[in-house]
Amino acid sequence: MTLTSFGPANRIQRSAETHPLTWRLRDDGEAVWLDEYQAKNGYAAARKAFTDMAQDDIVQTVKDSGLKGRGGAGFPTGVKWGLMPKDESINIRYLLCNADEMEPNTWKDRMLMEQLPHLLIEGMLISARALKTYRGYIFLRGEYTTAAKHLNRAVEEAKAAGLLGKNILGSGFDFELFVHTGAGRYICGEETALINSLEGRRANPRSKPPFPAAVGVWGKPTCVNNVETLCNVPAIIADGVDWYKSLARDGSEDMGTKLMGFSGKVKNPGLWELPFGVTGRELFEDYAGGMRDGYKLKCWQPGGAGTGFLLPEHLDAQMYAGGIAKVGTRMGTGLAMAVDDSVNMVSLLRNMEEFFSRESCGFCTPCRDGLPWSVKLLRAIENGEGQAGDIETLLGLVGFLGPGKTFCAHAPGAVEPLGSAIKYFRPEFEAGIAPTRAADLNQVVTPTMVGA
Repeated sequence: MTLTSFGPANRIQRSAETHPLTWRLRDDGEAVWLDEYQAKNGYAAARKAFTDMAQDDIVQTVKDSGLKGRGGAGFPTGVKWGLMPKDESINIRYLLCNADEMEPNTWKDRMLMEQLPHLLIEGMLISARALKTYRGYIFLRGEYTTAAKHLNRAVEEAKAAGLLGKNILGSGFDFELFVHTGAGRYICGEETALINSLEGRRANPRSKPPFPAAVGVWGKPTCVNNVETLCNVPAIIADGVDWYKSLARDGSEDMGTKLMGFSGKVKNPGLWELPFGVTGRELFEDYAGGMRDGYKLKCWQPGGAGTGFLLPEHLDAQMYAGGIAKVGTRMGTGLAMAVDDSVNMVSLLRNMEEFFSRESCGFCTPCRDGLPWSVKLLRAIENGEGQAGDIETLLGLVGFLGPGKTFCAHAPGAVEPLGSAIKYFRPEFEAGIAPTRAADLNQVVTPTMVGA
């Protein structure tokens, strides 16, 4: 997996001052174990948090840093931490790490867990101290077998060093950490579905409120954070708020750095730690190297399969939540995918919607029935058997499954790329309407069910 630095590929070496997440990585790609991690200032932030900072001060520092969730939703981490109850009599609380990285085109958390497992453990240790949680779980995608092996080894190393378990660093604070491998469902990326799965239940999202901070795992206060989010915490505690904010580019409303990447038929597909606010063009041209010879960029997704498609002229947008929102979609995970000019958009969307349809938990009707309906229509259009009105029905489904129309965010994410693909490449969809029915296109009324 490729990792480069701030400037065009390999011109600047990673350092603790500029690359808080990745500067400890080994050039050979092997995992950094405890002795090497500590030699590279590992667990210094945890010692500072345990000996020099009050628990509420840790929460306030993270809040002041502007750190936001790195799993795709982008909710302010310090604000989320502040929702945990202040009542000291509630002595059973949980910290969950969402490592169920199943978003297509996304692999950033896998790299951190496989190569820097102690960075995640240190981030969770500091977070547990701040949140007064006595037990933590890393809910890991079941297919990440190497990450599971490395995390379990790192947990044992930390226990042996007195960094997990009882009376950590002589503070009187206890924290146990467990690696829990999931059964393999995309919906477990939603925090309450993750909680249900951890409890041994069906992975359906829960109604909110109550929020996990009030009623989470086994009915106790729970905080759920993404892998990359937690990995940012040690650097913020060690080097401070002002430094962390200074990492982002001018104009960015998001602070710090972000693991970003590009996949597809680009010359240098990979993953890089970059400051929020770099442009999509820098990411695409300077790091990914542009398209391979013989291919042309047709469109791109900025952050996983659940984000809308953008055109080449949108590459000048800054890569942060507000910057991508200005061109009509979401930052998501920050790992982009290039679509080349040989790809038929109908076939691509049929493939995507098949995935999202299969991964629906089936709890609410619009998602359970609407996504398979979209697959059926897209398959017919792909085979040249589409009927007059199919495109309008697809657009109706985009609206009917949009934000606020379903129980969780699965369906809105599933149909966002569909809506954008029809917006920018409608002729490709129209080409799949059977010729004998194409003459009726202008006389179709959108079905009431999906047009409401």
